[in-house]
Amino acid sequence: MQSLDRRFFLRSGAIGLAAAAVPFAPLFAAGKIKTGASSALIVVDVQNCFVPGGTLPVGKGDEVVPIVNRLAQSFENVVVTQDWHTPGHASFASAHAGKKPFEMTKLAYGQQVLWPDHCVQGTDDAALHKDLKLPHAQLILRKGYHKNMDSYSAFEEADHKSSTGLAGYLKQRGIKTVFVTGLATDFCVAWTAMDARKLGFDTYVIEDATRAIDLNGSLAAAWKQMSAKGVKRIQSADILG
Repeated sequence: MQSLDRRFFLRSGAIGLAAAAVPFAPLFAAGKIKTGASSALIVVDVQNCFVPGGTLPVGKGDEVVPIVNRLAQSFENVVVTQDWHTPGHASFASAHAGKKPFEMTKLAYGQQVLWPDHCVQGTDDAALHKDLKLPHAQLILRKGYHKNMDSYSAFEEADHKSSTGLAGYLKQRGIKTVFVTGLATDFCVAWTAMDARKLGFDTYVIEDATRAIDLNGSLAAAWKQMSAKGVKRIQSADILG
């Protein structure tokens, strides 16, 4: 097993398109977790590019939509993220002569998976899924819009230095607990959750409201690292009952 750090996820690439079943023991009785004014639901990258038919599809990624919609009704505060790449983005294989999708390259901030062109600014591919119903979401945060830098986490970009400003926004609004959902469990969801925990938020990932890429054990590695960092793993029923 490779070292369980973020470099593992980068080396893993993204060509397996089915969510893996990972053993899970419930932490809470159904409906036990209560949300309130100090809690926020973070909906990560539920976009056309990441669902079946998109340019970088996550297997069964569209299945999270109705679950997220139901969950959002239990939250006063909702934040949505959107992958938002420039044409010719540095994370695209097409921007590197002789490279193919899912190969690796070295950029200024370190190793980078090269992806198919996806979520290009202003395209339908980058749009939020049409069935996502979150009318009371207060913030749509776009990430990955710097041409020479990727951004998996909703809190900071791939150099681990450039902040998106989300932490300050949440803290100024008195948010202490975040619940992370969306796509994909082992990339943007995991990085968002781990950064949230690092920044001092109580952090939950709602497992059945996510779907994974899961290549070469990346999903199990992600859950192991999230758990080690204090991220709690729950199901939507722990909130909805």
